[in-house]
This record gives sequence, C-alpha cells and structure tokens, in this order.
Amino acid sequence: MLESHHMRHGRRWLSVSVLVFGLAIAGQVLAQDIPRIGFVNTERILREANIAKSAQQKLEQEFSRRDKEMQEMAARLKQMSERLDREASVTPDADRLRRQREFADLDKDFQRKQREFREDLNQRRNEELASVVERANRVIKQIAEQEKYDLILQESVFASARIDLTEKVLRTLNAAK
Repeated sequence: MLESHHMRHGRRWLSVSVLVFGLAIAGQVLAQDIPRIGFVNTERILREANIAKSAQQKLEQEFSRRDKEMQEMAARLKQMSERLDREASVTPDADRLRRQREFADLDKDFQRKQREFREDLNQRRNEELASVVERANRVIKQIAEQEKYDLILQESVFASARIDLTEKVLRTLNAAK
C-alpha cells in the first residue's frame, strides 16, 4: 500500500513537533537543575575592603615603634661594621678583638629581636586577616542565601566576570560599620 504524500509529511511534522516539545521540556528541567554558581576573589577583598585597610593601619601603628628600633639597630650595626673595616689596620689587636666581640654580640641580639619581631608581626597579621575573612564569609553567605546561590567559590583558575561577586561583597563590606 502506498502512503500518500500528506500522510508522510504529517508523520514527519508530528515527529518534529514531538522532538521540539521534548527538547523544550528537557530544557526547562535542565534549567531548573543547573546550580547557581558565584565566585569571590579573596585576595581582592583582603586588598580593597575597608576593614582590611583598617587592619593594616592597625598593624602599622602597633608595630611602628619596634620597626623603628630595628631600623636604628641595623644602622648602628652598619656603622660599627664600617668603622671596624676602616680602622682594622690601625687598631691594636686587643681593641680590634674587643670591638669585633661587641659587634658580634650586638648582631646576635639584632638577629634575635628581628626574628621575634617577624614572628609577632606574622601572628598579629594572621589574627587580623582571620577577622577580615570571617566578616567577608558572613557577607558571602548572606548574599548566597538572599540570591539563592548553590555554590560560591573563593579559589579558581578562571572565573567569568558574569559570576564574579567580588564587587558586590566589597560594596556590602564597605557599607557596613
């Protein structure tokens, strides 16, 4: 039995219609199941947020006196070293040895104080940064909940500007008191 042209065309049209309808339904289902993803550049937050800048200023004020003392001690050591070198040939051996011991003792003291300074500064910096990160994370979580994000990343090799929430987080952090 031969099919008419209209029957074949009608079946083809029905097949295409079913396919298009199926794709439309699948597209809606997939669109609902696609997670909403955002990205926040933590380094930028730590550099540009007012609370991060305030933390940096606080550290500078807290450690400025010790930093100045370290610079003065380093300058004294440099002067002693230059004087030892300059006067080495004209200084009696006993005086030269005494000055070298004084220099070595001062240098050892300087190295110890410098190490303690760095350790104290690093510890305080870590404390301040932890506070900034904690506040930023609260803002990120708030944005995620309000705007129905499923996932917000803080580390990535690449993130499209379309999903970058850093500016929004900075605005929220900087508006808070």
